[in-house]
Amino acid sequence: MYGSLLAASVVATAGTLGDYPRLQLVLLLLVTGLVFWAAHVYAHLVGERTLGQRWTRAEVRRVAAHEWSIVEAAALPALAVAVSPLFGLGLSTTAWLALGVAVAQQVLWASLGAAAAGADRSQVAVEGAVNLVLGLIIVAAKAALGH
Repeated sequence: MYGSLLAASVVATAGTLGDYPRLQLVLLLLVTGLVFWAAHVYAHLVGERTLGQRWTRAEVRRVAAHEWSIVEAAALPALAVAVSPLFGLGLSTTAWLALGVAVAQQVLWASLGAAAAGADRSQVAVEGAVNLVLGLIIVAAKAALGH
């Protein structure tokens, strides 16, 4: 969910300037996802480290794999941007499509996560609704920014 919220924020605040705006947005999504992933991995490792103890490769791989969903969340919105010319979409419509994809996957992952954790239907609905509201706040920010 965090990665989807991050991807939605990137799309909402990214401008469409430059010679290759679609490529730039795809790269911005993927690089931002990678940087936040690396930051989460590092923060997690530092937070668990015992004074004087070195990290093992297995521990780094475990944490990196656990946090990889942040990068994965950027992939689908980036793919939407990359294929948008095939559907004749303009830049503005492309950005809205990518934002919609990011918000939709955020709601989906929140709902699936709640269901996997054993939540009942009403709690699953609440989880989905909370994440939809978070996504809609980003949508409103994009609309307010006018790009």
